[in-house]
Amino acid sequence: MNKEQIIVNAAQMRDIEARIFAAGMPVAALMEKVAGLISNRLNNIIPKGQTIGILAGPGHNGGDALVVARELHFQGYQVWIYQPFPKLKKLTDQHLKYAQSLGIPCYQELAELPNCDFLVDGLFGFGLEREITGNIAEAINHFNDRNKPIFSIDLPSGLHTDTGEVLGTAIKANHTLCLGLWKQGLLQEQAVEYTGKVELIDFDIPLADIHGVLGAVPKIKRITKTTIFNTLPLPLHPTTHKYKSGHLLLICGSTRYAGGAILTGLGARGSGVGMLSIAVPESIKPLLVSHLPEALIIGCPETETGAIYDLQLPPKTALNSFNAIAFGPGLTIDAMPIFEQVVNSESPLILDADGLNILAQLGTISTLQKRQYPTILTPHAGEFHRLFPDIDLKNRVQAVQTAASQTGAVVLLKGARTAISNPEGVVWVNSESTPALARGGSGDVLTGLMGGILAQVANKKVNVENVVATAAWWHSQAGILAAKERTELGVDAFTLTQYLMKVLVDKLLCT
Repeated sequence: MNKEQIIVNAAQMRDIEARIFAAGMPVAALMEKVAGLISNRLNNIIPKGQTIGILAGPGHNGGDALVVARELHFQGYQVWIYQPFPKLKKLTDQHLKYAQSLGIPCYQELAELPNCDFLVDGLFGFGLEREITGNIAEAINHFNDRNKPIFSIDLPSGLHTDTGEVLGTAIKANHTLCLGLWKQGLLQEQAVEYTGKVELIDFDIPLADIHGVLGAVPKIKRITKTTIFNTLPLPLHPTTHKYKSGHLLLICGSTRYAGGAILTGLGARGSGVGMLSIAVPESIKPLLVSHLPEALIIGCPETETGAIYDLQLPPKTALNSFNAIAFGPGLTIDAMPIFEQVVNSESPLILDADGLNILAQLGTISTLQKRQYPTILTPHAGEFHRLFPDIDLKNRVQAVQTAASQTGAVVLLKGARTAISNPEGVVWVNSESTPALARGGSGDVLTGLMGGILAQVANKKVNVENVVATAAWWHSQAGILAAKERTELGVDAFTLTQYLMKVLVDKLLCT
């Protein structure tokens, strides 16, 4: 297991550290090692000669910060320390006294603080659970208002390690240097505006200690390139042909939302799926043909409102013959008559958009508990609430685990930190995204892309949640790449589809 994939909560991190210390690693030695790695990273980012303010707390996170202050002082930076706590842990107190002996200025009052170019936040580490109040809350708000770049050690002070909840107030970091293993709270959506850019500082935790606490296969993981390499059918077999590269059926679109069908189809095209069939209302069939000439466009009888009311597939073609089916984008809920037919099929099924709206009306849990074949739900927060009104979204990881357990489906909860769970509680979190994807049609592209990947690997031994994770990563990386080239305002859903293959080349094949 790659350490970049592993995500822990506060209790698990505490247990892992306890194993390290019980094995003989001195706390002081580990602090020196960690602080040295942080100092080296800051030295690579912050120009020499700059003034750095160090915010030191009473615990070992504050001790890390004080060792960083000492090392940066030795490296030629102008350093001062803010340490407002009356009582410190013994090791932290020793480092404070040594820093003072070196002539590093130390302050306890905000009014005394000199100017600086950068701040390093070491007020509180992982495991904080109480709300920050009083003079410390005032200090945090003061540093946020200073508008100076802030580097937080492990996680921004004031964030709950597991939920990412703001405990009264919190440091708004520009850069977070997460220590050892990824903390769950850093990958929760409510923490995004506080963490800035997050990177892992690996201080060589033995895998035996990680497995001793988390087991051989950790349940909560971060999506990385390793996930993608292990999922995508690359390289293709030299004798493959279109019928061996997956056949996907998209059921989407209406006269009101024809664009949803087009964007879903373009997302599927970007996946490289061998065969693509798209069932749409008869009246918009010519429009789909013009945009996706390689696809088989199936015109279906429609209601007076322009929605599909009868799924008429080509002769000798059954729903069960498709490697995967995606149902929902642009359909409108007037397509409800065909929903039962699709849900009763034996093919892997993705439900999105109006597929989810119909499911919510019929009863999410009761409907899906009857289904015996792989099912994927892809709601945003509003759709999730309609599907699962009794599940609190405060902790998104726990929310998707509960939803997946109740339905037997793989659930993808969209957002700045997309979370995916299978029914057994295995979770993937996508830690990278861009607000450029917050535009109509982006989700349709994801559904098509996901359906195409699923169809290609349907007959291989690939976990469904890995397919969903791969699609989420690929989709978000396309948005990130497009935003770099076109700015965040320049990434409409159609443009996004043009970057899908570019991501595959730039991020995977050329690295």
